Amino acid sequence: MDVISDEFDTRKLPPRQRLDKITQVLKNERDESIRWESIWLVGEITEEINTDDPIFDEIADLLVWVLQNDDNGIVKHEAVFQIGLRNMRAKIPYLVNSAMNDKSELVRHEATESLGFMRAHECKETLRKMLEDPSEAVRETAVLMLKRLDRRIYRGEYTHSKV
Repeated sequence: MDVISDEFDTRKLPPRQRLDKITQVLKNERDESIRWESIWLVGEITEEINTDDPIFDEIADLLVWVLQNDDNGIVKHEAVFQIGLRNMRAKIPYLVNSAMNDKSELVRHEATESLGFMRAHECKETLRKMLEDPSEAVRETAVLMLKRLDRRIYRGEYTHSKV
């Protein structure tokens, strides 16, 4: 039994048709719970295709569309999570923007976490700026991700630097 509901039976469709159906749902559905589930369903497609498949980039673009257009912080949080989970590195600038500017504390937290999860060393300065976020949860996430990026593991040798 799948944990994520698939009311539209999109899992039965080939990737192209599934993406098209989910795109329509994400852009037109009023129910945020269905949009949230659709984010998970679109992420599942990436498990069936290669990262060089054009559909992968279309999925990444759709997730960014959600970040820029959805009005629900939980839905946007899941889009950020999928970008990080699927290592969509071309979308790092959008994660940075979400970390710095989204009105939702949850989205800022998840974007900050995704940058660390993706090992986006080029974003360490952004993460340092997140240490001044008004949200304690975002600040704690920034500390954790900076520490994660600063750690080095070489043949069992552990070294780190201070945040």
